Amino acid sequence: MRRPLAAFLAILTVLNGLIMLVAGPLWYQTVPGVPDTGPFNPHFVQDIGAAFLVAGLALAARAWRPRYWPAAVAGAGFLAVHALLHVVIMAGGHAHYPAFDLLAIVLPSAAALYSAFPSQGEHHA
Repeated sequence: MRRPLAAFLAILTVLNGLIMLVAGPLWYQTVPGVPDTGPFNPHFVQDIGAAFLVAGLALAARAWRPRYWPAAVAGAGFLAVHALLHVVIMAGGHAHYPAFDLLAIVLPSAAALYSAFPSQGEHHA
């Protein structure tokens, strides 16, 4: 179950990263809460898009071959730290869309961490 979950999350994460890289202004204006953070900064959005792209590719590697789980842990680690920042913002009462943050950022990052690590008895070669 972990590898199919990693594949699903990889698709979503890669798509998000690609949209950030190719259509940053569209991404910036359509993601709830993002325009509230200040003016659009194309370099910043592209930097983060690159991180999402690499995290998604790491999850895809895990889905493809079990032995690549350490790469997926690194990719999921980025997603988890990103989610932790959103949890801190939510806990401080400063989230504009806490339900969106929970459903689109926090839960997928937890699922990514779960999917990245091998299950007992999973073969890694």
